[in-house]
Order: sequence, then structure tokens, then C-alpha cells
Amino acid sequence: MKDFLYLHLKDLPYFRALIRGVEAVYYQDLNLPGPVLDVGCGDGHFASLTFDRKIDVGIDPWHGPVQEAGSREAYVQLVEGDAGQTPFPDGYFSSAISNSVLEHIPHIDRVLAETSRVLKPGAPFYFCVPNPRYLSELSLSTVFGPAYTEWFRRISRVHHADDPDVWQKRLDKAGFELVRWWHYFSPQAMRVLEWGHYFGLPSLVVHVLTRKWILVPAKWNLALTERCVRKFASPEPVENGTFTFYVARKLAAADEQLSDD
Repeated sequence: MKDFLYLHLKDLPYFRALIRGVEAVYYQDLNLPGPVLDVGCGDGHFASLTFDRKIDVGIDPWHGPVQEAGSREAYVQLVEGDAGQTPFPDGYFSSAISNSVLEHIPHIDRVLAETSRVLKPGAPFYFCVPNPRYLSELSLSTVFGPAYTEWFRRISRVHHADDPDVWQKRLDKAGFELVRWWHYFSPQAMRVLEWGHYFGLPSLVVHVLTRKWILVPAKWNLALTERCVRKFASPEPVENGTFTFYVARKLAAADEQLSDD
């Protein structure tokens, strides 16, 4: 298997590389029949490193990231638009993914319903999101209290940091069956990610000036960072993990009727 942590470290601030490197591992063992829809493809960086083939369609509302995704050639087709209202017919896609995106979407029920509409019956839908421990395990909340927790939520643009029972209700409403889920990314790893927002400020300056996050993506330059964060990059599920990965399935009409009954 590829060293996904290192591949992300070459391009991203370490805290983003840490969580994305873990998540990329999960997709290697998942069935992803085409055509595939990526709900919230962003700049395409994650897809370009995670998958050995092009994803059929990526959709995202932001112009800049969609243009950047086009330059990475990780998608067959890109759509700049709202995932709550797509231009595709019913049952067009055979699978869908959404990697650490749904937590940012205020109109989440509409997006889930639309994703369900464009999926074929029985199609898998894979997504991951933070859960409540994403906020409750913050180290500086013990110093600055709820005000810091709310501030971190805002800078992270997280609208939904919920438990599986909340997501199950959303999925049921949208016509999905929740097949399985697991928590990952320990509280210790979450605190490493938290502090990365502050230690990563120099990378932000570099990005503003050069459009790159890492000026020298060489092994020698990344060795210390890699050594410090690798022990937190375990993909093993943990009971008190701060993120959750979900495997859902689009219900057939007969399944939905049975569920309603």
C-alpha cells in the first residue's frame, strides 16, 4: 500500500496530512463501482492521491477549488455547483463518496436526499465526518472554556459534529441504510491536529505567496515532521475516536416500503 501519510505531507500542512493520510487508507478495501460521484471534491488533492483511477464526477460549489481539481486530472468530469441540486438523472451513479465534507454543509438533509436520488438502488455511499469528541477533546478548551470550543468550531466551519444515531436518522430520511461505521483518530491525534492550526501558520504564508503549502517537499525537510506525527496516523478504529467513517447503502423502493411499514 502507498504511504499515504508521506504523500500528503509533501503537499499539505501536517495537520491536514495527518487526518487525510488515515482516511485514504480506508478506501483501498472498499468496493467503488463506477460511475462514482464525489460529493464535495474540493481541489481534488485527496482523490488524486487516494485512487488509482479517475473518479467519474466531482461536484463542489467553490470556483477556485474546482479549477484546481481540473488541473490535477483526478476526475473525468467536474461540476461547479450545489450538491443539493445536481444536473444528473435519477439512479445515474453506482457509488458515491464524501470525504470530510458533509460536516461543513448547513443544508445537509437536502444534500443527502439529492445524493440518494442520483444513486442506483443498492449503491454504496461512503463518507466520514467528525463526531462530538472533535470538539470535546480540544486541549485549549480546558483553559479558555466554551468560548474557545465555539471559536474552533467556527474556524473549522463545522456545522455537524454528531454521533452515529443522528446520522442514522438523516440517512433513513434520505433513503439510505446505514450498513456499518467506526470511530477513528484518537483524542491525542485530535490535539495534534488542533495545534497544527497554529504551528501551520508559516505554511499559510507560503501558500499565499506561492500557492504551495510546502516549499521544499524533500525527504530531508519533512523527516522531523514525519517522525513526530506518524505515531498518530493509525487507521485502526478506536472506541473514543474523534471522527467517524460511515458505510451506507441506497435502499431499493421495496426496501424503503418495508422500512416505512
